[in-house]
Amino acid sequence: MATVRTYSNLDVAVRSDTSDVGEGPVFDPRTGHLLWVDIYGCKVYDDDLSTGRQTVAEVGTMVGAVAPRAAQEGFAAAVADGFGFVTAGGLTLVDPVLPEPNLRMNDGKVDSHGRFWAGSNDMEFAPGQGRLHRWDGDGPSVVVADGLVLPNGLGWNAEDTVLYLADSYANLLYRADFHAEAGEIGRLEVLAKTEGAGVPDGLAVDVEGCFWVAMHGGREVRRYDPAGRVVGVVPVPVLQPTSCAFGPDGRLYITSARNGLSAEELDRSPLSGSVFVIETGTQGVPVRPFRA
Repeated sequence: MATVRTYSNLDVAVRSDTSDVGEGPVFDPRTGHLLWVDIYGCKVYDDDLSTGRQTVAEVGTMVGAVAPRAAQEGFAAAVADGFGFVTAGGLTLVDPVLPEPNLRMNDGKVDSHGRFWAGSNDMEFAPGQGRLHRWDGDGPSVVVADGLVLPNGLGWNAEDTVLYLADSYANLLYRADFHAEAGEIGRLEVLAKTEGAGVPDGLAVDVEGCFWVAMHGGREVRRYDPAGRVVGVVPVPVLQPTSCAFGPDGRLYITSARNGLSAEELDRSPLSGSVFVIETGTQGVPVRPFRA
């Protein structure tokens, strides 16, 4: 049985009492700022953690994730209807792959070759309607996996040979062989079925081969080893941690949600919706900017 380490000394990186569903943290290599989204609030937050200055972009539709662009201004975004770009002029929808009103994009991340991967789901979380998409930026996106419920956090190991994926309302963590040059994956294999409180939400992968999963409804972030065993736990002071990302300093940044919480729960967890940070003693696998 694996030894489980508890990580302590959590701090608040960004205090927020207005963010509804904070999600999708990622660092922008152009500025060093922390980017994150409010899915239902339809916002993108850009935080300069060195000064405390925050810039907010109103997207005008649900936004599941954003990614810095490699050679252009603004961000690539996975939004309700598909993929597009967010600039100072607002959202430009480029790939309207989800015209159905009952579907939306969710969490996403860019791979080592600059391709944007994101999950989509039914608004009522109907089983089998979840899909995993890949957008290369030079044409329509493609579906690389289907038959899921709520595909959520994803990431790749340091060797760039394995994709990890959380399916929240199936309580499953998947792995798949990853073929980096082609941008293709093998069959999704169940690595672990999560147990205890909460469902697996967003995740981040470290250079030691482990991955960190926010347990929405579980008040913690778990560190899993490549065999799917829990080897670490980060208790958080809110019920609904949603995702996490490594900063360039090796610290782990954790987003959270206040959506659906009662007044009593918000009284118990007044920091719901904020972003937290903690030392981990490791580094994250670098996340690239979007290539288009």
